[in-house]
Amino acid sequence: MLKVEISSKGAEIQSVKGTHTGYEYMWQADPKIWGRHAPVLFPIVGRLKNDEYTYDGKTYHLGQHGFARNQEFEVEKHTKESITFVLRDNEETRRVYPFKFELRVNYNLLNNLLEENFSVTNTDDKELIFGVGGHPGFNLPVNQETVKEDYYFATQPSEARVRIPLEGAYLNWNKRSLASTDSLITISDDLFKNDALIYELRGHDNKISLKTEKSKFHINVWTRDAPFVGIWSQYPKTDNYVCIEPWWGIADRQDASGKLEEKYGMNHLAPGEEFNAGFSIAYHGEEE
Repeated sequence: MLKVEISSKGAEIQSVKGTHTGYEYMWQADPKIWGRHAPVLFPIVGRLKNDEYTYDGKTYHLGQHGFARNQEFEVEKHTKESITFVLRDNEETRRVYPFKFELRVNYNLLNNLLEENFSVTNTDDKELIFGVGGHPGFNLPVNQETVKEDYYFATQPSEARVRIPLEGAYLNWNKRSLASTDSLITISDDLFKNDALIYELRGHDNKISLKTEKSKFHINVWTRDAPFVGIWSQYPKTDNYVCIEPWWGIADRQDASGKLEEKYGMNHLAPGEEFNAGFSIAYHGEEE
């Protein structure tokens, strides 16, 4: 069983603890390393070229991963095992993103499984263009018996996937290649020296596991229909955590035109329509 704490600011998970062991599964946002736990990414994922885009003849400035993670959400529904937050466009969001929308983030807890679901509704009279994604950071239990390099990523289905490298903050589209994700990926600080590992998932139901052979600890992330996933940890500032990030959006390509309508990986939603996506996390500790 788990005890989960979520903040209305950013609708962000703050803590996931095992009720029997007291073990904290989530990264605790050390500001000297990375000052977040599990931000919600909206209306973009990653970074725009020069942190700006054009739409309808105007230029807008929008920082990495968008604004939702810094916004105060309303609690729409709340039970012992479920909570739904909602963010609606406001004067502040419309200055950087000229659309009307409703973003709902729903969490459902069932024993050791936590679902994170996104719902985006277009309340405007024009097409809504957006990206959305998760960014949970997980603690790696490190002690006298286990070091960071004892942990690894394993993916299912066991098959190669296209990797899209980053050049600085942007995608180097011409250097994407087939990556051997059908084998284990050992975690180390140097694994992230070129920023996140980004893979195309093509919307299939993938499972990415964080494991070690030295204990029963493991975390499984089911990406469901996410087209991309990022695997990341801060570098060169390092610590014992990693992020597994299902994305319905992605950073700008190096050759991006800067026009929002042409941005790669975005979702397009007609007026009155609703977009739904999400992922699930199963937490397993020594005794959970």
